[in-house]
Amino acid sequence: MADPKILEMFPNPAPHRDYVIAHTQHEFTSMCPITGHPDFAAITVRYVADKTCVELKSLKLYLHAFRNAGIFFEAVTNKICDDLGGALKPRALTIIADWKGRGGISSVVTCEWSAKKAPQAKKR
Repeated sequence: MADPKILEMFPNPAPHRDYVIAHTQHEFTSMCPITGHPDFAAITVRYVADKTCVELKSLKLYLHAFRNAGIFFEAVTNKICDDLGGALKPRALTIIADWKGRGGISSVVTCEWSAKKAPQAKKR
């Protein structure tokens, strides 16, 4: 499973302005946890940076780390959203996972991140 610690950031060059950054990984792969068959998607990361932006090589390595993970479409899309949201702390973040068809059905899963709705760390 992908570790969000892989993600590296750099300072936003224009923090005074809202602007949309969109990155698309056209060859995302994970595995169906039931059948073990590969699932293929185009993953689009769209965000408005606050203080930092994600470095692309680290994003690529993070996304590639899902290649052998048995995880459902909905779970992987939400994990990417939570991990990037937690690392970037953006003004806005949307993850769009456009899953290739299997058995005649294709799926699109869209997640939006909000600091107000971010998962809370478990208290011990």
